[in-house]
Amino acid sequence: MKPIALLTILLATFPLAVGGQEPALPDFEIAEDAVARGEILPLAEILKKVQTTHPGRVTEVELEFSDGIRVYEVDVVTPDGRLIEVDLDARTGEVIDFEEEDDD
Repeated sequence: MKPIALLTILLATFPLAVGGQEPALPDFEIAEDAVARGEILPLAEILKKVQTTHPGRVTEVELEFSDGIRVYEVDVVTPDGRLIEVDLDARTGEVIDFEEEDDD
């Protein structure tokens, strides 16, 4: 196969980066890949850690990139009805921040 034909096939089968950035992946794929590479803990482990330090009903979980690290932000309704957010280092599971949400 001619080199030009091979290059054309390769370019047609791989998405090109726009503006020098990688193609956007859905959040769950980013998280799944990071867990597979050992860069972050699986969500199940994070939720166990949250329940030991801040028990309650988990209402939302987000995986964010903050201050150079990946962070799981976990919203929990406590047994007494307060809404709290617990931020954990996604790599270690260490609680790095905790705040009670206002009713505003």
